[in-house]
Amino acid sequence: MHGHTAPPTRQHTQPPTGLERFNSAAAGEARRTLLTCCGSPRWAHRIAEHRPYPDVGSLLAAADEAAYDLTPADLAEALAAEPLTLLPDGTHSAAHTALSAAHAAYESRFGHMFVICLDDIAPEETADQVLAAIRSRLANDTEEERLLAAEELRRLARGRLRRLVRGSCERPVARRAR
Repeated sequence: MHGHTAPPTRQHTQPPTGLERFNSAAAGEARRTLLTCCGSPRWAHRIAEHRPYPDVGSLLAAADEAAYDLTPADLAEALAAEPLTLLPDGTHSAAHTALSAAHAAYESRFGHMFVICLDDIAPEETADQVLAAIRSRLANDTEEERLLAAEELRRLARGRLRRLVRGSCERPVARRAR
């Protein structure tokens, strides 16, 4: 009697998820990718070194914790790496002029780029939201603004990281609103 063997079955393997790719990336590659989400090398190193993450929630919690632990020097480094806030196509030149003046006043007062997380803002409201936030935050004292900037940076990094593990953490190129 001859033995019959079943032909090998093809396994349908799913491509790795964004989190799986992130978890399995080389350490240097992971840190470089993380730097596109937050410009603090210490933040990026800390998150990369604690891989693998079992789920996105764990990754985001680690990112938050690392952001809360940024020293003033780490924060300054991360803020220096931030691009300008994007304005949607079709924004009127008057809005660019107003934002340019507001950005200049902010940078002069606080010594760093203005940051704001606009993840939940409709594109057509971006210019108004940024201008209102800059004007409001210009009244802050230096320490209060440092804390607000750190929180906005944490929110920005969190959103970028979420998009990273979904496979689309491309940081848009900023157009200067000046």
